[in-house]
Amino acid sequence: MNYGDSVQKVLLRKIRKAEQDLVQLKLDYCRFVFGLTHRARVVSDGTAYVVRSVDVDSMKNTEEGGFTRPGIGGVPVTQPDASESVQLGTNWALDSTPDQPAVK
Repeated sequence: MNYGDSVQKVLLRKIRKAEQDLVQLKLDYCRFVFGLTHRARVVSDGTAYVVRSVDVDSMKNTEEGGFTRPGIGGVPVTQPDASESVQLGTNWALDSTPDQPAVK
């Protein structure tokens, strides 16, 4: 193995690591800024969904220095075991409806 091949392998490993770190940082941003967590509930076009996927590649830089909302996929709350996820895009809001009625 020559020096060039060795350098290339090291650089490729570092690039892949940096890409993985960037994805994780964007997921953390989604969690803390947008409130998206694993199995979060969102509303899109009047229907409640459970989030199944977050497309961090869809996030764009804003003029204010932040990121736009990610595109997400989810299944209707009424069908949580559905195998096919519905792509909601960025047209969603966190569901503010409580999961259970408050105890009085």
